[in-house]
Amino acid sequence: MRIVGPVVSLVLVASLAALSGCASSEPVIAPVTRDVGDLQGETVELEVGQMLNIDTGDLAVDSYSGVVADPSVAEFTAGREDGGATYNPGVEGLAEGSTKVVLSNEDGGIQDVTFTVEVAG
Repeated sequence: MRIVGPVVSLVLVASLAALSGCASSEPVIAPVTRDVGDLQGETVELEVGQMLNIDTGDLAVDSYSGVVADPSVAEFTAGREDGGATYNPGVEGLAEGSTKVVLSNEDGGIQDVTFTVEVAG
């Protein structure tokens, strides 16, 4: 008897069905990356759900704190190191609108960085 062909076909169909179940119905929005030194006075455009990834350069990622003027529009996420992985600080667009963001660094002598985030729906 030759049942290899039907078995292979069945396995292939089952695999494709399983993979399609893993697919997200929502598109993934790539983050926007900016150097912290380039943000002063700038406007960063994000979409709802999109992240601004802030590259801190030589400074520790966890040395920055952030204040968002309108937390209904955007949210600051602190940088951190976890299990050997480094996560930059960032700002996530939450809802349509515009808001100021002020980044402060705990290292003395570094001026605050103030910029605007505009979030589109």
